[in-house]
Amino acid sequence: MDSEKIESITNVMEYEAIAKEKLPKMVYDYYASGAEDQWTLHENRNAFSRILFRPRILVDVSNIDITTTIMGYKISMPIMVAPTAMQKMAHPEGEFATARAASAAGTIMTLSSWGTSSVEEVASTGPGTRFFQLYVFKDRNVVKQLVRRAEKAGFKAIALTVDTPRLGRREADIKNRFALPSNLTLKNFEGLDLGTIDKTNDSGLASYVAGQVDRSLNWEDVKWLQTITKLPILVKGVLTAEDAKLSVQAGAAGIIVSNHGARQLDYVPATIMALEEVVKAAEGKVPVFLDGGIRRGTDVFKALALGASGVFIGRPVIYGLAADGERGVRKVLQMLHDEFELTMALSGCRSIKEITRAHITTPWDGPRVSPRL
Repeated sequence: MDSEKIESITNVMEYEAIAKEKLPKMVYDYYASGAEDQWTLHENRNAFSRILFRPRILVDVSNIDITTTIMGYKISMPIMVAPTAMQKMAHPEGEFATARAASAAGTIMTLSSWGTSSVEEVASTGPGTRFFQLYVFKDRNVVKQLVRRAEKAGFKAIALTVDTPRLGRREADIKNRFALPSNLTLKNFEGLDLGTIDKTNDSGLASYVAGQVDRSLNWEDVKWLQTITKLPILVKGVLTAEDAKLSVQAGAAGIIVSNHGARQLDYVPATIMALEEVVKAAEGKVPVFLDGGIRRGTDVFKALALGASGVFIGRPVIYGLAADGERGVRKVLQMLHDEFELTMALSGCRSIKEITRAHITTPWDGPRVSPRL
């Protein structure tokens, strides 16, 4: 029955129902839920539906090139894999499967600090451009070691998560008393005395974060990171023009507009709503990326039209992984690739650089002054 369902999948949303069926409730809820009322969780999706297209017709679209260059690396499409924690809860092959799928798709994978596979293990899956997502722990020696190991394993950038001095209130995890299943470990921390994600009266992850993650993290630390690594640093979790400017001043090589999959502060805007403000503030000095709510090729196009250099996909990768392992992740990336290419053709864009702000209209656009023809 499962294989029939999987064979008939036509869009990435359909993997979620299969993942929900397959996964234990605690695990599915961990991946699926957002913070508190989950307003931002729904808004991350809904906001895309308020942005409409202004397609250009009678453009020769017989050849469409959706390749792009990110941080100097040529990739097959401006769609990359976001860091998501503990992927072996979704599928026994976890991050190994995701790494192979991203590599096969010709795109970038970001490995979470809280992966159930280590940087070395992911590197061992073969060639591929990979970034490493970093949480800054109270023990800076741990941070130094992690960064050094990522560098040595051939990772090409550090995505520094800056929106998690404390963990957001994810009520499903509290109800379920979320804990990492006992057969799994956070592989990057094996051999380091960093505690474990155990069952508590609360969310085990929230207790872990309270004990280990540094709440004092600030702009000086972004500068400090640059003294311990040559890797470019992407600041992940920027939602305002003010912080975009400070990121550039602090030497960031890029910005990821993210609200942590709506899992941190509820009632922040959808990332697609915050994107243009951040792009304008960055003034082209660094590339700006977006994650949160991308489920269609049309969403990718809208993000690029608003100035993003590329997008990162989180939950759809997890759901594809849960439903069908490496093959599921491959199919998720392939479907988004194909939808995005079709959106470009139907909008009259033959390359990424032809996608412009004039190809979309948003609720905050003023009245359009029609050019004198």
